[in-house]
Amino acid sequence: MASADFPTRWGRFRIYGFRLRKEDAVALVMGDVRSSPPLVRIHSQCLTGDVFGSLRCDCRQQLEMALSLIAQEGAGVLIYEQQEGRGIGLMPKLQAYELQDAGLDTVEANEKLGFKADHREFALPAEILKALAVKRVRLLSNNPDKVAALEKAGIEVTERVPCEVTPTSHTEEYLKTKKEKMGHLFSSR
Repeated sequence: MASADFPTRWGRFRIYGFRLRKEDAVALVMGDVRSSPPLVRIHSQCLTGDVFGSLRCDCRQQLEMALSLIAQEGAGVLIYEQQEGRGIGLMPKLQAYELQDAGLDTVEANEKLGFKADHREFALPAEILKALAVKRVRLLSNNPDKVAALEKAGIEVTERVPCEVTPTSHTEEYLKTKKEKMGHLFSSR
């Protein structure tokens, strides 16, 4: 839908806007992403973490890590999807926070609100990669569902690169839940 030069503190990217059905996303692209499998991060919007620096999650740290690693390599793609709160939306996410304050973990809170543990789908990122003529990727993720979704859509994941940040007292239980209940892959836990 749109494309523009996009300088950042990590370097110069090109930003592309995409829409599939009613879902919007952007892709930040740096360097040559076609000659060899680029480093790719699929990042779901997290207003509380990405913008306000919430310590409840590791989202902002993962976003900044991804941009830094792409810049270090000189090439890569960061896809930023509008799937707030694992796809449940901002207000339900805040309701889930309230339930977490009462003792539920992130999965239990989503389920109590009538949602799946993770409502996200990753069809749009696969279509974005295809539009960018990227057929093979090194996926920066701890989430095996992202690997499976890309491979199902015909994008070869040549490597899953861990996207692990140092846990804090605020994120320890959150990360434990991601590992134990959602199957996220962590090398250091």
